[in-house]
Amino acid sequence: MRAVIQRTTAASVEVDGTIVGEIGQGLVVFLGIEEGDTEIDLNYICEKIVGIRVFDDENEIPNRSVADIGGSVLLISQFTLCADARKGKRPSYIRAARPEQAIPLYERAIARIGAAVPVQHGVFQAYMQVKLVNDGPHTILLDSRKAF
Repeated sequence: MRAVIQRTTAASVEVDGTIVGEIGQGLVVFLGIEEGDTEIDLNYICEKIVGIRVFDDENEIPNRSVADIGGSVLLISQFTLCADARKGKRPSYIRAARPEQAIPLYERAIARIGAAVPVQHGVFQAYMQVKLVNDGPHTILLDSRKAF
């Protein structure tokens, strides 16, 4: 399971011209679910999302989590994070989980994160327009298998 976390001051996601999720200060998280991902991968990623300290404290040191600042998370499913572009010019998405495996994990991620902080989300398998202000910019890459 892979995630790209971006600190934001405002973000939204649209499907067919309708905003389906919107947050103020918090994190935009793009989540890629890979074939073979389990609850262990889900727990690792969700704990990191809720606990990662990327927001400034009173000394302007990134020492606070999204939970600490009372922020929100905008969670967006993104199978393209599972792409392998090492060979040739066309990425391979064969590592991305099939919907029957990915949807339940995505829904559990929404619930797990939502138990700790307010969460909004996109629509699985929909074509989405994501708008965000990357604050910093501050972007973190996560991989549950710790590949990077």
